[in-house]
Amino acid sequence: MDRRYETLLSRRLSTSRESAIVSGPRNVGKSTSACAGSTRHDILNWDQQEDRRLLLAGATAVAKHLSSGTPADFTRHLVLREIHKHRGWRELFADIRDACGEHVRSTVTASAAISIGAGSEDSLPEHCLNLRMHPLSVAELTNTRIDVRGPSRPAKILREGFAQLEKFGGFPESYLKSSARFSNRWRKNRWEQLFREDLRDLTQIQEIGQVEVLGELLAEQVAELLNYSLLANKVSTSVDTIRRWVETLESMFFCFTVRPWSKSVPKSLLKQPKAYLWDWSGISDRTTRRENFVASHLLKAVHWWTDVGLGTFELCYLRDKAKRGVDFVVIRDGKPWFLVAIESSKREIGSSLSYYHRILEPAHAFQLSFDLDFIDRDCFLDNDPVRVPAETLLSQLV
Repeated sequence: MDRRYETLLSRRLSTSRESAIVSGPRNVGKSTSACAGSTRHDILNWDQQEDRRLLLAGATAVAKHLSSGTPADFTRHLVLREIHKHRGWRELFADIRDACGEHVRSTVTASAAISIGAGSEDSLPEHCLNLRMHPLSVAELTNTRIDVRGPSRPAKILREGFAQLEKFGGFPESYLKSSARFSNRWRKNRWEQLFREDLRDLTQIQEIGQVEVLGELLAEQVAELLNYSLLANKVSTSVDTIRRWVETLESMFFCFTVRPWSKSVPKSLLKQPKAYLWDWSGISDRTTRRENFVASHLLKAVHWWTDVGLGTFELCYLRDKAKRGVDFVVIRDGKPWFLVAIESSKREIGSSLSYYHRILEPAHAFQLSFDLDFIDRDCFLDNDPVRVPAETLLSQLV
């Protein structure tokens, strides 16, 4: 299956010595996309003992390994998997780039946000494309072309494919199998790997069992406002510890939080975020799963648009003390760009969507309907609040 990430990485690595760092959840296809399009690639995996010994031997040993039997002017692609687990990975990565020379392109793939590795800092190496990889989406299934200008033209997805994506999630293996039995096993294995292996390897947290309980609670409270005090009571720890653990689970791509947007919103909620899962397939309630489905599509879009340099994008929600709310607002360079309200039983434009459109003056306001059939019309041509089919709007994202 072709991914638009493959095209972007291949283009960047073939035209410059710029390295790439691709982060994202396990099983999302990072290494596959990193290797696609290269005539010759080598993979060194920190989780494999033999590869780890070579990496610990230093940059000169790695360069010698890569040059063995290869013409001096032959460009190779080195993929370094999970190297962020090494305390000194930044220095090692820079040394490998210098030692290997201009005929080696290098990519780091990481199943956790780079900044949570042992002894890590927030800064990334210079001259790197930092790309956050997401599961499959409606837009990627209908169009793998790169569009770095923003929303693309609508593209129709088969109803069966849309339902398959909603039910089995966007992780390639689970989506392609489309089997309830396989999906159940796959989710169980992913959960155990994250909470039993990755949490132990990447953090200094000792209370693994309590963090696993927190993960279960977050999965049960998708799309709800996070109550840190209540979670702390249920997990038997402090509020500050719960906040740190939630941040850790975000960094490991288990969940993501969406905070309220408060600028220019009278009597807005200021702090409480809502939590969503990277894998929406295990959410049993259909309404909640669909909200997570939309949240994941929007997060993928704001990450992509930010990573390719279109600006600084953020995903938030709107709610005030009068309980007027809109599910999502996409912020572009510090200003609301478009609103998305998921339609309930009502068919007319919701009063909250109209209210926030009036006071915030975003360019667009969409009432997203899962009941409307696909329409081949650009949703971003409308400036007033408008009902749009979910299949149409989501196909215009990333």
